[in-house]
Amino acid sequence: MKTLSNDKISIQVADHGAELVSIVANETEYLWQADPRFWGRHSPILFPIVGRVWNNSYRHKGKSYELGQHGFARDMDFQLTYEEENALIYSLESNEETLKKYPFTFVLEIGYRLKGNRIEVMWSVQNTGNENMYFQIGAHPAFYYRDFDTVTQEKGFLDFGKDKKTLEYISPTEKGCTSNERQSLTLNNGMLELTPATFQCDTYMFDNSQLKKITLTDKSKTPYLSVEFDSPLVAIWSPSVSHPDVPFVCIEPWYGRCDSVGYKGEFKDREWMQTLEPDKSFDASYSIVLEDIK
Repeated sequence: MKTLSNDKISIQVADHGAELVSIVANETEYLWQADPRFWGRHSPILFPIVGRVWNNSYRHKGKSYELGQHGFARDMDFQLTYEEENALIYSLESNEETLKKYPFTFVLEIGYRLKGNRIEVMWSVQNTGNENMYFQIGAHPAFYYRDFDTVTQEKGFLDFGKDKKTLEYISPTEKGCTSNERQSLTLNNGMLELTPATFQCDTYMFDNSQLKKITLTDKSKTPYLSVEFDSPLVAIWSPSVSHPDVPFVCIEPWYGRCDSVGYKGEFKDREWMQTLEPDKSFDASYSIVLEDIK
């Protein structure tokens, strides 16, 4: 476990999964602390897929491979390869075990950098093989509601921007995959109230770069945390249907998503796949901003 701190915030990162496990400012924890009654993770890295492949199986060059939800990176130990006062970089290399599930050689680097009240999360995927590499990558950080009241079930709001009146989304419908039925989410001055009924659809997946920032507010609509991103997809999720008193919500920038229901095509032809040529790298990042820390 490594700790990064500046005069505003302190974070902790685990070697296992290179997972961000704590964000503290003013003696307040912002990141969900993985209570297994609700969800036993904090902020897993999703790689080399986001979501599920149909029946947990996919085909590459006619051969079938088994791969579980969100891939394997979140459950592997990374090596710390760089450390300075305000930054950490972790690395994971393909090996015999990953090749059984995913027939590509790679180096995956996960970085964290503190800048004032901002945490920059950096991803780098390097294709070390001699053929094109196909992958997806995403984030899954979970954030506490501010002053959540289990009696009234008041949780706060998500602010998508005052210019947003409606958003289009799709959701998983069968075996963690989507029917691609597009639905419309109506907002009130750009905001969505968070209640136990909000996540009846399980997960909202917003595609086509509809959003670049989502802000979490308290019950009085005062912002306290934002997630900023350039990814073409972002999801929001909370297991509140099965657990109405769940005290967190996930805001998830994605470069990819789950299969369509019944998909049987080649891995490279899945929707929202990233293609990386030999000896090339894919670099992306997103930021977590503590809005109430100036």
